[in-house]
Amino acid sequence: MMSAGLHNECENGRKVAANIGLILASVYAAFIMLVYFSQLTTVNNEHLNEQAAKLLEFNRFGLIFNYDLLGYGVMALSTFFTGLSMKPDNKSDKRLKALLMIHGVFYFSCTFMPMTGMFAKMPSGGDGIGGRIALVVWCVYFLPIGILSFLHFKKSSK
Repeated sequence: MMSAGLHNECENGRKVAANIGLILASVYAAFIMLVYFSQLTTVNNEHLNEQAAKLLEFNRFGLIFNYDLLGYGVMALSTFFTGLSMKPDNKSDKRLKALLMIHGVFYFSCTFMPMTGMFAKMPSGGDGIGGRIALVVWCVYFLPIGILSFLHFKKSSK
């Protein structure tokens, strides 16, 4: 919704970046809906054989885990292009733009780390604290983006 709102506001000279951001936000949504729907249906409700469990159980770092990371990588690209499309008018909008564009850097880790096999080499079960710390850091990073977006749209609705 944030990408759509910023897309709607952007100037004609920045529409390409806004369009790319909005398209990538849609791709992100498709990947994440696929991941979470499979988790809530197939994985949650069915008895999986070993091969299916290896692919579908999130804590085994298989196919669904990789799709999840790819989705978050696409989201990072989306935030980068959405930030690129902004023309900030005040300090809080400048901070929002910077945070969105900096988040784009995560595209590389989310996309290329699974390709290296680093997650496949980790023990199954997902008991490591590293993933939990990464999730907390990501949530803390996005908190100011949410607040600054709220302030941006509140200001522009007046």
